[in-house]
Amino acid sequence: MSTESAIHESIERAAQTVGSVWPLHSFVTANPLAGFEDRPFHAAVDDAERLLGGDGYPDPALFRAALEADRIDTEILREELAAHGYESDPENSLERMADTTAADTAEAALETERVDAVVTKWLAAFLDQGQADWSMPDREAGFYQAFRSVAPHDSAIPDAAADLPDEPVEAIQDALAESPVGEWETVFRAQLAALPGWTGFIKQRVADDDAWQSAYPITLAGYLAVRLTLVDCFDAPVVPEAVSDDAEDERDVPRPECWLRAWERSYRDELVDPLTDASATLGDDTGTRPDAQLVFCIDTRSEILRRHIEAAGDYETHGYAGFFGVPMRYDGYGTDVTVDACPPILDAEHRIVDRPATTQETKGVYDRWQATLRTTKQAIKRLESNAATAFSFVESAGPGYGVALAARTLLPRRVYDLVSGADERVPDGHEFCEPTVDYDPDTDHALPAGLTHQQKVEYAATAFELMGWEEFARVVVFTGHASQTANNPFDSSLDCGACAGNPGGPNARVLAAICNDEAVQSTLRERGIEIPEDTVFVAGEHNTTTDEVELYADDVPASHEDAIEQLRTDLASARADAATERARDMGADGEAGIRETERRAADWAETRPEWGLAGNAGFVVGPRDLTDGIDLDGRSFLHSYDWSTDPDGNALEAIMAGPMVVTQWINTQYYFATVDNAAYGSGSKVTHNAVGNIGVYQGNGGDLMTGLPSQSLMSADDEPYHQPLRLSTVIHAPVERVTEILAANERLQSLLDNDWLSLTVVDPEQDHRAFEYTANLEWTPLSTEAKTPETAPTVTPDD
Repeated sequence: MSTESAIHESIERAAQTVGSVWPLHSFVTANPLAGFEDRPFHAAVDDAERLLGGDGYPDPALFRAALEADRIDTEILREELAAHGYESDPENSLERMADTTAADTAEAALETERVDAVVTKWLAAFLDQGQADWSMPDREAGFYQAFRSVAPHDSAIPDAAADLPDEPVEAIQDALAESPVGEWETVFRAQLAALPGWTGFIKQRVADDDAWQSAYPITLAGYLAVRLTLVDCFDAPVVPEAVSDDAEDERDVPRPECWLRAWERSYRDELVDPLTDASATLGDDTGTRPDAQLVFCIDTRSEILRRHIEAAGDYETHGYAGFFGVPMRYDGYGTDVTVDACPPILDAEHRIVDRPATTQETKGVYDRWQATLRTTKQAIKRLESNAATAFSFVESAGPGYGVALAARTLLPRRVYDLVSGADERVPDGHEFCEPTVDYDPDTDHALPAGLTHQQKVEYAATAFELMGWEEFARVVVFTGHASQTANNPFDSSLDCGACAGNPGGPNARVLAAICNDEAVQSTLRERGIEIPEDTVFVAGEHNTTTDEVELYADDVPASHEDAIEQLRTDLASARADAATERARDMGADGEAGIRETERRAADWAETRPEWGLAGNAGFVVGPRDLTDGIDLDGRSFLHSYDWSTDPDGNALEAIMAGPMVVTQWINTQYYFATVDNAAYGSGSKVTHNAVGNIGVYQGNGGDLMTGLPSQSLMSADDEPYHQPLRLSTVIHAPVERVTEILAANERLQSLLDNDWLSLTVVDPEQDHRAFEYTANLEWTPLSTEAKTPETAPTVTPDD
């Protein structure tokens, strides 16, 4: 193997321990320790602490608070501690944890800090995506070459760094001249981990190969060449003392792991018990056709609204991944950029463009309004970048401008009313546009335009098969979701995670258009999926901040208009109840309800417009009847599934390999950002500084922050709202079927064997008993008692 190949392979292996980071405008939730998932959780957090400097477990004070709040069952805790050889008294255990301090992470050397300061300055300049008025010279040549050109003009860079070789690999070889080949990977791992935010962003940008990467390329080799050159010039350590590769593979389970398991078991018992009871009573369907069926994203926020809409009328709700199974690149009408509206676990396969269906007057109104908005935004951007102009503008604008600023600050709710009123008068794109779902072989684009007939059939069939549908209402609503917030760099973190941090409405519109296609319905009937002739599919979007649901149903047949109007009325009623529940969760007066959620959506000083996915802890895969009537407190992802319609297990395998993995990513991001927000989150929004339209700093420079802000996780500085628990998955299916799926999927089995999430199966073929996965495809029954309709208690929302 050549030296160049050895360097590139070592870099690739070293980069695996740094998690990918996406730009804020398309925030993607991901496990910051994804590169450590091949080892047991407790070993992974230990390795990450040495390499990245982050804590991996809640501190003793948080465990104490959970114990005192009865979130941790004392008997379960004693069992876990005793099972691993620890003293089982909780109080003594807490004192031991408080007294036991982890090895102090070595302070970064002054020379290393100088390296970081120079590198981050030029990374921010090079990776800027339109924020800077003056661009870094020679960006089109790539980061390494651009740095070569600017280095001689930067007084902070030693003269020795100005004479760099032509290629980055040559610079790396020069920097590693005194390091044996066997140590290269250790060196690369340490240097990449020094700024994991920037490294993760570079890593993801290379993988995405988007327009910015094509125009201004950067590679990990180019970055390391610059960094190692500066390390040599500043005489900084090549490998910090805190980083080493000699850790043992097998470690004793630490005491905090026992506490975490006890906390998780306590939550899981409360989740699983009512599900086993409900399993015993399934099959008591009255057979009546519901007035409408609404398919929501599996998102935990949907669970709250689903409960309330079901209580408002004769409605049936279902859960499905919020991109609705269509991996698409979406080009919205009048937008400047396209977005990949699908989970990062998938690649976009289709290009969907919104085009006006007619030349109606609403299009003209929309175009004029959008032109005005664009002009206003451009003017504001010029004001923001020119202080003198900004002052003169405010002076010449007079008191009216001051009143507007004061209203935005002091009366955000009134501003919401004004904006909403304007929105009602201005048409939305969906009112005169339709997604181009038909395949067009003649377009010149990287992705196929639209979908073929067979692809449409497959996406529709997959949706109904995964959810186990056999009957259809007259109205079926695919309901995407999006958030509403003002002045919030993290707004995309509140949108649909299954759509890569984008709104889910476009995906819902695409699947509705597919399912309304008569040719698609005809082929589906040949596959045994009988869609009645009077069934109409419509799309909608759930505003998760205010719980308003907008239906895109202006063109439904006259025969269905009354049903749609009744649905709108009942959705408004459900919204009021859900908003009241959310307002209370945010510490506001529950009586305010809708008014409070609307204020938060419009207030540009609001650091917490909504809780997002905070609180997530469970993932339930099963029919809605399994969870219907149970208040899951907005903490569980819900994916519809009927084991009796999936004899070969293909649908369940798709759910476990897709949505279950994605929810585990979401869960771990919330977990680690709560446990150590400085290392795995992004700190307080109050001190954020946006950089390059891609992310935020804390303060005026340094590493790119990688995770959620503290306001998305904490009720107060020392009081987490999110309970840091690993994901508890519960599947309603035969244990044997789940075992076969795990045996055929090494990746899934590894995640479970290494304790990155837990899995419980409620087996309808074994007296509805629950079985907990232990390891190596083995299960432990949680109870020997059979559940029958006679023994199962009636489950109500108050239970």
